Amino acid sequence: MRVLGIETSCDETGVALYDSEQGLLADALYSQIALHAEFGGVVPELASRDHTRKLLPLIDQVLADAGLIKGDIDAIAYTAGPGLVGALMVGACTAHGMARALAVPILGVHHMEGHLLAPMLEPEAPDFPFVALLVSGGHTQLVDVRGLGDYRLLGESFDDAAGEAFDKVAKMLELPYPGGPQVAALAEQGDSSRFRFPRPMTDRPGLDFSFSGLKTHTLTALRTLEQQAALDAQARTDVARAFEDAVVDTLVIKCRRALEASGRQRLVVAGGVSANRRLRATLDAALAKRGARAYYPRGRFCTDNGAMIAYAGAQRLLAGQRSDTPQPRPRWPLAELTPPQP
Repeated sequence: MRVLGIETSCDETGVALYDSEQGLLADALYSQIALHAEFGGVVPELASRDHTRKLLPLIDQVLADAGLIKGDIDAIAYTAGPGLVGALMVGACTAHGMARALAVPILGVHHMEGHLLAPMLEPEAPDFPFVALLVSGGHTQLVDVRGLGDYRLLGESFDDAAGEAFDKVAKMLELPYPGGPQVAALAEQGDSSRFRFPRPMTDRPGLDFSFSGLKTHTLTALRTLEQQAALDAQARTDVARAFEDAVVDTLVIKCRRALEASGRQRLVVAGGVSANRRLRATLDAALAKRGARAYYPRGRFCTDNGAMIAYAGAQRLLAGQRSDTPQPRPRWPLAELTPPQP
């Protein structure tokens, strides 16, 4: 089955073509970073308009790259939620219009299930079951994954997601949008011994997260340095390193706990923050000590993309699942998903 995947949940337009026998045939991604940069964040209406402008040309590009035509598409998968409602509507309406014109089945996909399954596109894909850390600008969740759609939430953030905290600290450090990668880049030159920030909620049992206190601690540290006339370039770099170390250590501690509690030996890490090099290196070292292994998507599939939607959609479409009408869901808990029914 050849499945066209469409991703338009936020500020990236992603399209991909996945073949259930041959694998990923082609994919393309358009980022709206330059469009939203002057506003310091995503402007929903501008995002929707840009998806409208870019989606059809990207579909044509992917088909051309794969050497196929629209008539070769067997099914269509699109992101139905969660995300920005206007952006989701662009993808849903385009997908359903194409599906009706081509007389092919269609399915709305959960955005975070797409991220969760993204490592399945890699040559060394993990087998079920595993624990998944979904870590992005909107989500920080630990999930026990027993099979497709068989998910049990182990823990999540009470407030800011890890990626959101990165973006807010970037603004404190006066770094350009998008802030998360900028903080990580700045932290590369930081002195890890100068400051030690708290590792929130690691001094108590449980698998939940909270990053708002760490964000406040970072702001307080910057203000103190400013009052002491000591907030120079090196100090900013060292604060960035202290913040990143605190987030990474917190995520690693919780992942180890989740693996121990579930008895799993495989950890999937997905979402935008999964591209963070310090997180990957620290996780790999920590898991190796207990004979476990982490699996990640390749760099370009860490952020939003059409390939993960095409793959996730293909798995459910092959099981006979379908969507009859466009039903965007801006809020859609992952826990509501169920395995495909035979």
